[in-house]
Amino acid sequence: MEQSTTIDVAAPPSRVWEVVTDVEHWPDWTPSMRWVRRVDEGPLRTGSQAKISQPKLPTVDWTVTEIEPVDHFTWVSTSPGVRTTARHSVEALPGGGTRVRLSIEQGGPLGSVVQWLYGNLTDRYLAMEAAGLKQRCEAGARPAA
Repeated sequence: MEQSTTIDVAAPPSRVWEVVTDVEHWPDWTPSMRWVRRVDEGPLRTGSQAKISQPKLPTVDWTVTEIEPVDHFTWVSTSPGVRTTARHSVEALPGGGTRVRLSIEQGGPLGSVVQWLYGNLTDRYLAMEAAGLKQRCEAGARPAA
């Protein structure tokens, strides 16, 4: 089952893309993240990996499986019996601004169990991430070096 949220951001897609793909700085703008550490260096690309620690959840490894610059990226985390897929999409709005869609899907033999256990938390975290992303992009803040 997929859980998602959509939010409109008063910033150009290039700015939103810059912020959403700077994954190591996500904890700067969303309390749903403790820390994010890239395993590799350089721009986010297919095969890029990161470790993510979130409150109330185990630390997990994510691998980018698909990326289309200034459009979307998808990454996947696996554990025994569960495959979690997270999608981040950026769409230019007619007249300016950007529509962002964030989604999480639990699959595999135990996916429905994980969904049942963490569904409410996932909804809260998606809302936090969307609100934080909107605020960060609209403020025009740049990540600290």
